[in-house]
Amino acid sequence: MLVGPMPQLRRAPRTHSVGGAVARFALTGFVVLLLVGLAGVTILHHYGRDEAVFDAKELTALTGNGIVGPAVTPALLRGDKSAIARMDDAVHRVTGGAVVRVKLWDRRGRVVYSDEHRLIGTRHPLAGDERDSLLTGKSEAEISDLAEPENKFERRYGKLMEVYLGIVAPNGERLLFETYQRYSSVASGGRRLWYALLPVLLGALGLLAALQMPAAWSLARRVKRSEEERLRALERGIDAQARERRRIAGDLHDGVVQTLVGISYRLGAARKHVDETTPQPLVRAVDESSHETRSSIRALRSLLVDIYPPSLQRQGLVAALSDLTSRASTHRLKARLNAPGEVDLPPVTEALLFRAAQEALRNVVAHADAERVTIGLERANGHVSLSVVDDGRGFDDAEPRRTDDGHFGLLAIEDLVHEQGGKLDVTSRRGVGTRLRVEVPVT
Repeated sequence: MLVGPMPQLRRAPRTHSVGGAVARFALTGFVVLLLVGLAGVTILHHYGRDEAVFDAKELTALTGNGIVGPAVTPALLRGDKSAIARMDDAVHRVTGGAVVRVKLWDRRGRVVYSDEHRLIGTRHPLAGDERDSLLTGKSEAEISDLAEPENKFERRYGKLMEVYLGIVAPNGERLLFETYQRYSSVASGGRRLWYALLPVLLGALGLLAALQMPAAWSLARRVKRSEEERLRALERGIDAQARERRRIAGDLHDGVVQTLVGISYRLGAARKHVDETTPQPLVRAVDESSHETRSSIRALRSLLVDIYPPSLQRQGLVAALSDLTSRASTHRLKARLNAPGEVDLPPVTEALLFRAAQEALRNVVAHADAERVTIGLERANGHVSLSVVDDGRGFDDAEPRRTDDGHFGLLAIEDLVHEQGGKLDVTSRRGVGTRLRVEVPVT
């Protein structure tokens, strides 16, 4: 009777934990929040700048319509010095801070008033948008081009923003009022705004991240439990399969094989009593029955080795693989083994690699229509690898392997290989052949 249990495929320690999964989720979430935060800061920056420009336009509108416009007199338009002095007193309330210059133009491009008196009376053509603003009363803002002649007295202030809008004098004449404001003051106003909003944005993102962590932890634990349950079910199936293999092998060895051996002995004894008086048909029946009985015994013993390889536990993986290739070789298929003389591996790893080779060879014999198949085994750099290469018809390896086309065994082994921290790769091309490679770490 066959004795000794076949080494069982037990699960290696898990390489991934709930904490690791949550840490990866947290890192990914941090990167996403960082990107969202950067996008939010950029939006807030533009929003703050737009709000600062809006405030600059509001200041210009209030000054033009509330202070300068009502103070325009025919004497000011004629360039009267006393009228200019009165306008100086009026605009003095808005100049000196953010506003460094004011100008008032008529429609012909003549400066009728400026707090820089050297500009009064000079003429400069109005640009299209300035003329539109004069006629419509719409305010516009832009960075000042200090290279223009009309801006030569503002160059010492550095970067400026000019805001202009059309106003109506008391006599009904349309004029263009223009203020020049320090760009740094406008920008600082925008920064103050988005600095005020930034903590709210960052706080909301941080709160969102904090609220997600418990959910992520719970989800990771549920996924881990589900994976463990699936793997336990797979292990129970593999264990049950191994137990059933041992039971079937034992029943066949102790029952049918022993019966056939007894029949073979009795037929051999009967053949010794054959003489010239024995009818020839009876002689042929005894000889044929003896031959067929011995063939049946050999076939059953070969099947027993397939079901339960005793050489794996007695002599190791290399011997078991050698037996496997010998049995796979036929007049049509030539199988060979490339392996070192001895490989010292844990029993669980030996059992896993043997099962992989056995399943691969079974698929080669059943589906590949190959002439040659080679099993390779090597150990290097803390890993052991098994390869099974055939020259058969091959298949499209881009298509998923299904459980109804003979690949269920490989799919189950693939799960166990991954559990051992290894990997299983299958590459194939139609008309070229197939290569299966299993690699697992060993200590």
